[in-house]
Amino acid sequence: MASVVFITGIPDVLAYAARLLRKKLQAGDHLAVFGPAALLNRLDQKLWEEPVGDFTPHLRHRPGAAVPAEGRRTRIWLLDAPETSLPWTSAVNLGAEPEVLVGFERVAELVGLDTD
Repeated sequence: MASVVFITGIPDVLAYAARLLRKKLQAGDHLAVFGPAALLNRLDQKLWEEPVGDFTPHLRHRPGAAVPAEGRRTRIWLLDAPETSLPWTSAVNLGAEPEVLVGFERVAELVGLDTD
């Protein structure tokens, strides 16, 4: 059974997610991040831009695209759908359906203040 942590009432989910991913990256974790495509695209951009002058290494992977061999060393993947060839055991959920989280040992559910 997965260990699930719910983090609720977040005023700015993208900013929180970016900070969390930087922290987990520094700790050596490998993470799959799931959510709606539009939200993942915005997070992708945020990870390139913030903090200013820095970069959080990650890979934005879309369904049906080939998994790049050199990309497997990247420890943070932003995914629209599960990628079974990745060995990650931890996930961050930004609003994806629960089915995509099956098989992960640890899951962090980030929930903002908006009604969605």
